[in-house]
Amino acid sequence: QVQLVESGGGLVQPGGSLRLSCAASRFTLSYYAIGWFRQAPGKEREGVSCISSSGITTYADSGKGRFTISRDNAENTVYLQMNSLKPEDTAAYYCATSLRSACPESRHEYKYWGRGTQVTVSS
Repeated sequence: QVQLVESGGGLVQPGGSLRLSCAASRFTLSYYAIGWFRQAPGKEREGVSCISSSGITTYADSGKGRFTISRDNAENTVYLQMNSLKPEDTAAYYCATSLRSACPESRHEYKYWGRGTQVTVSS
């Protein structure tokens, strides 16, 4: 069964940085696109970034210029480097895959989700 496990969340001050990890088990992550999402209390889950199997990346406007998605196929892990964090970045962050090589256009196409890691940006 496909498993995704997020880690790296925590409490950080505004302007700080965090690197989130999405580790895959029971499947070879390099073959598939992996997306990052976030959900703040009372809000819908929203897409943050995605990386295809070939390394093509996409970003939501909220993270452009601040977030960088990357993958380490040897470690079977995808990362989300988040810099210049803002209080509005506070949310639970999830990684997901649709087991397709290209990034899906809709979050509803993602079939497998991790349990999330909490990011809190506060002074």
